[in-house]
Amino acid sequence: MEKIRVKLIAENGVDIPKYMTEGSAGMDVKANITEPIVLKTLERVLVPTGLKMEIPLGYEVQVRPRSGLALKHGITLVNTPGTIDSDYRGPIGVILINLSNEEYIVNPEERIGQFVLNKVEQMEFEITSNLSETARAEGGFGHTGK
Repeated sequence: MEKIRVKLIAENGVDIPKYMTEGSAGMDVKANITEPIVLKTLERVLVPTGLKMEIPLGYEVQVRPRSGLALKHGITLVNTPGTIDSDYRGPIGVILINLSNEEYIVNPEERIGQFVLNKVEQMEFEITSNLSETARAEGGFGHTGK
């Protein structure tokens, strides 16, 4: 298990993200706000978590939506998955968007997303005039049918 150093930056107390079950891939992260936020239809907002992180080189933390919020209320993340890079040391926020037809109230300490740690590798491009052939070739965007 990889250790991630976390700095608590909010004055009103912060709940450290945690796994809700033994088999969870993501740690639930909470809204670190003192007043509710009203999120109107198609509105987006950056919700603070009260955290800063030190992620090891070669890793990222992805911020993902919570399936219950998406299914029950149409609340998801604008950039999903969001990436927190290993060299970022600023405050962590979650960009929520309301895709429903009704206002949604984000309450203090509400679970608003999930953090998933992923190993990453950097890539380097090599210019070429030919790519290897595959059975799929350039087929995409539903080319295999329903």
